[in-house]
Amino acid sequence: MKRFILAALAALTLTAPAYALDPSTYQGQTPPARPHIQQPDESALLEHGHYRNTDGNSIHSPAHTSSNQAPVGATAKCGDGSFSFSQHHGGTCSRHGGVVSWL
Repeated sequence: MKRFILAALAALTLTAPAYALDPSTYQGQTPPARPHIQQPDESALLEHGHYRNTDGNSIHSPAHTSSNQAPVGATAKCGDGSFSFSQHHGGTCSRHGGVVSWL
């Protein structure tokens, strides 16, 4: 009996990944929509770097503005006076003095 149970578990373990990867399992399902990323107006920013976040999106690096006003798409003001466009709280304004305020 023990052998039968072990054999059944082994068979199930070996075939389970095939069921999980079967495309018919997911037919008709729409992937979740990605949020629209509002890009800042580059002419309002003094720095122009970008980075790729953990979701794979291209995000503008923290930047200063000549007016010191929050640009379109900014999500936080950093300790060094720059504005962050981060989509996640973790790491926002790192190397820029930390988050002073969330926008």
